[in-house]
Amino acid sequence: MSSGTVFTIAVNPKIPLRLARLEELANDLWYSWDRSTRSLFSRLHPGLWGAVGHNPKAFLKRVDESILLKAAEDPVFMANYNSIISAYDSYQSGPAHPDSGGGFQPNDQVAYFCFEFGFHESFPIYSGGLGILAGDHCKAASDLRLPLIGVGLLYRQGYFFQTIDNHGNQQVTYTDSDFEDLPVVPVLHENGSEVRIEVELPHRKVVVKVWRAKIGHVTLYLLDTDLPENSMGDRDITHQLYGGDRIMRIEQEIILGVGGARALRDIGITPTVWHINEGHAAFMMLERMRNLVQHGLDFASALEAVAANTVFTTHTAVPAGHDYFGDDMISAYFEGFCQDLKITREELISLGRVPGSNDFNMTALAIHGSRFHNGVSKIHGNVSARICKDLWAQIEPEENPMAYITNGVHVPTFLAQEWSDLFDRYLGYEWRTNITDPEYWSRIETIPDHLFWSVRQTLKSQMLYGIRARLAVQNSRNHGSEAHLDRLLRFTDPINPNILTLGFARRFATYKRAALLFEDLDWLRRIVIHQERPVLMIFAGKAHPADVPGQDLIRRVSQIAQRPEFEGQLLLVEGYDLRLARRLVAGVDVWLNSPVYPLEASGTSGMKAGINGTINLSVLDGWWGEGYNGKNGWAIKPGPENMAPSLRDKEESRDFYETLQDHVVPLYYSRDKFGYSPEWVKMAKNSMMSLLPRYNAARMVGEYAKNFYVPASRQGALYADKDFSGAKKIAAWKAFVRKAWRGVSIRRLDTPGKRISFGEALYFDVAVRLNGLQPEDVVVELLICRQFKKSKLCDFKHFKFEFSGIEESGEHQFTLNLTPDLCGKLEYYIRVYPSHPLLTHPFEMGMMVWL
Repeated sequence: MSSGTVFTIAVNPKIPLRLARLEELANDLWYSWDRSTRSLFSRLHPGLWGAVGHNPKAFLKRVDESILLKAAEDPVFMANYNSIISAYDSYQSGPAHPDSGGGFQPNDQVAYFCFEFGFHESFPIYSGGLGILAGDHCKAASDLRLPLIGVGLLYRQGYFFQTIDNHGNQQVTYTDSDFEDLPVVPVLHENGSEVRIEVELPHRKVVVKVWRAKIGHVTLYLLDTDLPENSMGDRDITHQLYGGDRIMRIEQEIILGVGGARALRDIGITPTVWHINEGHAAFMMLERMRNLVQHGLDFASALEAVAANTVFTTHTAVPAGHDYFGDDMISAYFEGFCQDLKITREELISLGRVPGSNDFNMTALAIHGSRFHNGVSKIHGNVSARICKDLWAQIEPEENPMAYITNGVHVPTFLAQEWSDLFDRYLGYEWRTNITDPEYWSRIETIPDHLFWSVRQTLKSQMLYGIRARLAVQNSRNHGSEAHLDRLLRFTDPINPNILTLGFARRFATYKRAALLFEDLDWLRRIVIHQERPVLMIFAGKAHPADVPGQDLIRRVSQIAQRPEFEGQLLLVEGYDLRLARRLVAGVDVWLNSPVYPLEASGTSGMKAGINGTINLSVLDGWWGEGYNGKNGWAIKPGPENMAPSLRDKEESRDFYETLQDHVVPLYYSRDKFGYSPEWVKMAKNSMMSLLPRYNAARMVGEYAKNFYVPASRQGALYADKDFSGAKKIAAWKAFVRKAWRGVSIRRLDTPGKRISFGEALYFDVAVRLNGLQPEDVVVELLICRQFKKSKLCDFKHFKFEFSGIEESGEHQFTLNLTPDLCGKLEYYIRVYPSHPLLTHPFEMGMMVWL
């Protein structure tokens, strides 16, 4: 009917008392990695489960009450239900995980800020890698019982849903989430009122509501501005993830950083460690400083107190990828902060200034306001050290405070259930508590090859069923014929999944080079179109709606897939999401990755594939630069960074073709009488054995705890003790050193020797002009190493000079007696840098004078 007004009403079922705890399960994102829990809901009504996007909370509001009543009387269902409740209770009350690292004090609390969090497709507040990593971080922290909470934004619209038309054009659809259907509840004060805080923006105040989500032992607090008290523009601040213009972005980041800090304070949570995952939340530091200054601390001491227990993780491998805002915009939004912090506009701007730039850089703010910094792989740590080198101007990049912790994935989330069952049988149930033990995982070798291969084939069949279903929907919507669909699906046979299958699924950004495999179509055609040894290629992924070159890549893949010779052997699957990702990483035979080196900060999809026995074929960038060992996959050596892009693409694509042609395809099809390749299984086992214990989130979060969280907590307490005496002392000392440093110089008093015999001592004597500093304010140091063509500072041994008196010139004399324990031609350097026991990192001031 179209003549009348449509009224709607929701009729929610009453959950039987025997099943009352279904609601508890639906409101804990533990279900995002416990497949048995998700299966419990699915079993009640598979069709509805799919219709609600595998969302337990939405499911319980829509399922017929008669189904619940019937289930409550079904002994099989109730046995399953009781078993899951028992497992849930055991998880909630179990002891700390042995990999938790220890070292935390009873009052320690880590606050983990991130712009997006990805736990499960039913909770759409994520877009991709950053969010999935943040979700895995929280899940692993829950498993390890770490005292961690998360802080983020609650978006009405998460990332978009993607369809692809007949011409390869990406179509974007955004849908609003009903918060009543999400696993979140409002945070309440003790009197029952909702927690709401205010954040000042130019000429108005924005009211922010705080929601809470439960992730096992971890609580996630989410901020929401979509409230009647706010204007329509302000209600939209948390409406869409990565939407809007620069104004929307800065306002989202202010709500996250400033609002997040205020929300925790209003709730009564006092973190001892503050971790910002990427620079989006760096304004949190300004709010914390403002609060300290309002309680009587001077700005410089407040900065040191805040930085001492703040951790900053960067995920960006190119300078242009860091968030930045114009000075005028910062001035407009933070005029009140200048007054509250009792500093000038220029002093505030300097916190976000990178030498040579006129913009306010969020990475610079994050580094200035933290003392623990890291990239997300060894390669990326080095790249980040180079990108940020000007923030420690006199320190060589390899020695500056930028460290690295390589990412990992949450094994219970991404390891297929079939593997879990097989491990229970052959490795014992204790594999779950030995996640990070490489020796333990060497037992995978004892799994019979035919059973290992059987699991691989089962997972491929499941994936192919899912691919067929998605392609059928895609074909129907694009008005394709049944005959066309048959041609598309002729190689995706779940009953006989014996075709070599390659997978490429990730964000379609130009640096990820989704089309590298299509550089030479004639060569590719000879490799994949073979009657005896065919190859199936599956591509999936989204491009940001504003990324036109990324969308062009999708069209390029679509156009090639539509060529008659590739039809059915190159499939472009739309609607890439977490559910499809879990199927692909576990189901394909080979996982492809072809980024431009060194722009892949880490990448985690290949880790998810590797732990499922899928073999990686990837450019040696990001995590694969560490993960590849010569036996667990194939590596494409990247060309020099200064090589022309077109030439690099040509060289690296040739490497891809040769590897596929000479190694991958022959190995897969070298089958024995049992129908599989023993050498392939051996490599797949090596992939799993080498990657699972190393590239998991338990190891990653354990390293954060050991290397950053515990030290940051102790350093923060040291600075805050006795009315922030430590922060005041280090701030005053740094100010004095900065004023004096330009006048510091060093010269030799001894005559350098040219040759000695082994066992003889060397005597070094230098004079240092300290310009008012004291000898204890500096370290004078000698670095010595065998002479190589390219010596790295990490190869040098360090020896400290001793203060020995004051010269007539007023210079301070430092001496060193050294008997080298090396033979051959040696090279050495002498340098001086500021030093204080309260420094978090010896080079955090960025000052160094070399002789």
